[in-house]
Amino acid sequence: MEQVLTLVCKLNPTPKQVEEIELVLKAFADACNYANQKVKPQIISKTTIQNMVYNEIRALFGLSANLAVRTCARVGANRKTAKQKHKQVLTFKPASADYDARIFSFREKDWTVSLTLMNGREHIKIDAGNYQRGKLKGRKPTSAQLCKHRDGNYYIHIQIKDEPPTPIKSTPLASTGGTPATQWLSNVIGVDFGRRDIAVISNGDKWDGKQINYVRDKFSRVRASFQKKATKGTRFSRRRARQILKRLSGKERRFQQWLNHNISKSIIQDALKNNTVVAIEDLAGIRERTNQKPRNKTERRRSNSWSFYQLRSFLEYKGIQFGIEVITVPPAWTSQTCHQCLHIGLRSDKRFKCFNETCSWSGDADLNGAKNIAAIGAVFVNQPRGSNCLCCELSTDSSGLLKAHTVTASGQCR
Repeated sequence: MEQVLTLVCKLNPTPKQVEEIELVLKAFADACNYANQKVKPQIISKTTIQNMVYNEIRALFGLSANLAVRTCARVGANRKTAKQKHKQVLTFKPASADYDARIFSFREKDWTVSLTLMNGREHIKIDAGNYQRGKLKGRKPTSAQLCKHRDGNYYIHIQIKDEPPTPIKSTPLASTGGTPATQWLSNVIGVDFGRRDIAVISNGDKWDGKQINYVRDKFSRVRASFQKKATKGTRFSRRRARQILKRLSGKERRFQQWLNHNISKSIIQDALKNNTVVAIEDLAGIRERTNQKPRNKTERRRSNSWSFYQLRSFLEYKGIQFGIEVITVPPAWTSQTCHQCLHIGLRSDKRFKCFNETCSWSGDADLNGAKNIAAIGAVFVNQPRGSNCLCCELSTDSSGLLKAHTVTASGQCR
């Protein structure tokens, strides 16, 4: 399985090169829009699209041969993704253009990239940090994307392809006794996702969600205040409010992304250190389900700002990068089942109490859920097939993430 790492480097073009970049971005977007309008929406094959509009794109928009091919591929790829989401591709904006090995090259000797623009080849200086320099050293990437970000600057997104290491196999540890939940032990850690605690691991580590909730509430109040000022008041105050809104745009998203990177890195590093498999909940579709419940405006905003999908995708790609296997398990009953005796208990806010008189375990509800997730993951690792086990079938959903379909058990049902 090949893994693609994208490195973002800022470009330092000359004024003349800026004009050339603007021209190629506009021509690329116009060509994509033309192909999207000319070819029937149900056609998603890039080869078919290319056969139908390639010559017209070359004649109308002045793109080079390979840039014309890349426009057809872009339309096909976007249509394929839109079809999976039951949507249609409406329009393309002049914000990016795709490059392959024939029209892009990277030169380490002077840290420049060579790009084919409207009037020929141009060598453009790049600003690369220590991380980018370390990844690009000695490499010859064959694909990239020329982008114009919202800050008005130009960037090159360079794709590097690597063969990830073979996933580390967890060594199961047979238990000689104990409760039903501990009859089989394995090097598996469970991760329970939540809003109050963003992530809780079965070994006791957790990340509190108070900080991110505070940041979200703060940005919500600030946005509401400046959006009101942007429509009322003097001309100067309206312009100033719009400038501040533009400056704040994306700040909350970047903070959330930074936090998810730190959480996922810590979990994968812990799994790498202890030679374990990571088991997580399959929360696909949770937003649609929770939106059907009656809630006030504030609660709806908070629930819709969850970033479980991003955290899960970070865990999976970092797991592939470091050779850590990440599996998903169904979340049903994991928060209401006692991890000690497998009996149904009561969860009240952050506390869980088991009703089984012989057990009577009580403690943190999220930690209990994480241990249940680890137990289900351990069964999957040790006995993926069998008639007397608790296990789940795994496949990949339309977004590329792992998806858990069913849970089967002949004994205790979770």
